Amino acid sequence: TAWAFATAGVAAETLIGAIASEAQRRIAVFNPQELANTVWAFATAGVAAETLFGAIALEAERRIGEFNPQALANTVWAFATA
Repeated sequence: TAWAFATAGVAAETLIGAIASEAQRRIAVFNPQELANTVWAFATAGVAAETLFGAIALEAERRIGEFNPQALANTVWAFATA
């Protein structure tokens, strides 16, 4: 997962790119925790994924009432850091 690679500090650009593309296709079925974890992972890894971040931003805005405090904080941190 993107989270695992970001946490381990492993650079796997091809895999991260594939994850970004697939995440964009599936973004509507992500729950708030998955949205937060995904955007956190890309921000932590320092990977510029503007299209993915845009898709997550739109989905998070649409479903903001579903986010618990931790998911909301992680999402805000990721956007502020990226």
